Amino acid sequence: MANPTILAELPKYTRDAVRFYWQTRSQQLEKQRKAGGSDKGSRSAVTGGAQMDGFVELLTKLVIEAGIDRSHIYYKESLELPGYFRPSKRWDFLVVVENQLIAALESKSQVGPSFGNNFNNRTEEAMGSALDLWTAFREQAFGSAVRPWIGYMFLLEDCARSTNPVSVKEPHFKVFPEFRNSSYAKRYELFCRRLVLEKHYDHSAFLMSSPEKGLNGDYSEPAPDLTFQTFANSLVAHVAAFSGRIKQL
Repeated sequence: MANPTILAELPKYTRDAVRFYWQTRSQQLEKQRKAGGSDKGSRSAVTGGAQMDGFVELLTKLVIEAGIDRSHIYYKESLELPGYFRPSKRWDFLVVVENQLIAALESKSQVGPSFGNNFNNRTEEAMGSALDLWTAFREQAFGSAVRPWIGYMFLLEDCARSTNPVSVKEPHFKVFPEFRNSSYAKRYELFCRRLVLEKHYDHSAFLMSSPEKGLNGDYSEPAPDLTFQTFANSLVAHVAAFSGRIKQL
């Protein structure tokens, strides 16, 4: 009997990636404190990087299972892609085969306390990256007319400050009703969904996890259309289709 694929047992591997996230963040914070650096508190989790590597490595394994050689996958280096409004942009994961961009990923996370400022920064960054990439694609910056798969995944800290309702300011015009009294968690959910609905990204995943439970690999997925499983299914289907076409040539 054949061994089950990683995709078939994805929840187990997703738990490992969540666990890796919180373990890495904890180690970075401790290292920062011992070094006595000025980068205090949760900011260390932003400047330290590497927390999302567990997810990126998992996606790498999925792409290899889908038929792409490891030599075509980038997630540690050589991550820059040309832009239209700027010279280049560094992504978190790329698949490039025979001078064709097959897939690109933006993976982000947020741990408190500044949910408001970070939400605005994250949304502007993600929309800007998508606009830059697709305009560059239109201008044939990637050497081919093959349409790449572009993904966006986000992990948010599950805590009172991210799940409690937040007020809005409406000095001139009313905000859309779904944003009124919504939490930052709900706003991120809406944002991830609308990135896909407006075709800025091909698929998006939105996960939530707390520092305490996350060390055990526990996480939640508030929206059934934004699960990591559907996200991975979409990437694997795209890559497998391309891999199959290459084999036929």
